[in-house]
Amino acid sequence: MTKNNPIAQLPLLSFAFFLSGGAGLIYQVAWQRILFSAFGIDLVSVTVIVSAFMLGLGIGAIAGGQIVDRHPQHALLLFALSEATIGVFGFSSPAVLYWASDAFFDQSYLVIGIVNFLLVLIPTSLMGATLPILIVHLTRTWGNVGQSTGWLYSVNTVGAMVGALVTSFVLFNFIGLNAVIYIAATINILVAASVYFLLSDRK
Repeated sequence: MTKNNPIAQLPLLSFAFFLSGGAGLIYQVAWQRILFSAFGIDLVSVTVIVSAFMLGLGIGAIAGGQIVDRHPQHALLLFALSEATIGVFGFSSPAVLYWASDAFFDQSYLVIGIVNFLLVLIPTSLMGATLPILIVHLTRTWGNVGQSTGWLYSVNTVGAMVGALVTSFVLFNFIGLNAVIYIAATINILVAASVYFLLSDRK
């Protein structure tokens, strides 16, 4: 069975992390467009989003690594929980970000930027946690940290590249901004459910 055969898990797990990377870049592009409406200046909105993503990925990588080191046997469960939480935030993110823009519209760019930065920092930290969590899981299978890290990072990066391209050149031409975000959130939920029900040992 797939659950008891780590090698058999690899194709599905790789595809799941590919999709996770794609969803992450969909969020980045879409959230930046929402923040543009708050700032009216594209440079500021890009700065807030990119900064939040970079810091969140770093914080999440550290925190996720520490947590999974304590519970390596639950790595897939932790990954599924992270993806599901990202998806839940994703579904609510248009309303949350628009609310923040309306609630602080009369404040300075600095205040608006900090508020939105902190909001986006929540899901991006969870995104950052997924890589070390899966590295621990694959390392237990392959016994090689470098091989596990290289494979997962490459799969996720390719997914991110595809997500950015599809969002910018396809999705925005056919559907609205909120719908694009909901697609990313749905991907996260499906990834979480697939890993949890098909791969993880829930005993």
